[in-house]
Amino acid sequence: MLHDELIKYLSNIEIILHELKDAYFERYDEEILADDRINLRVRIRFLKGELLEINEAVIYKKKQLQHLNYRYHFQNEKNELVFRYDNTPHFPELDSFPHHKHLPDKVISNEQPSISKVIKEIKSIGKK
Repeated sequence: MLHDELIKYLSNIEIILHELKDAYFERYDEEILADDRINLRVRIRFLKGELLEINEAVIYKKKQLQHLNYRYHFQNEKNELVFRYDNTPHFPELDSFPHHKHLPDKVISNEQPSISKVIKEIKSIGKK
């Protein structure tokens, strides 16, 4: 049976994502790999054409949730990158290695944001 902390985590993510206005799910997959491990794959299309993709591998270990890997990719209606957070280990020179943020013209140090922070960032972009 899936660990209670992972159940709570997935429930919270569902609540956050279902509160999005002017958007619909193209994909929402919660994959339970073991009692202590899940993969989450979400693809959300906004009515203006923007796209948010969420990919996470999460485990419950040593009494806490740990992200093995993550990717939060947001692009505009022209399929151009707005930002992407991930922890793919390909920028070892960054202080936050392996965590980083891709912007259209550069990659910067950045710790992993929560999904709710990613949503807030998207909403703030939409208000500009």
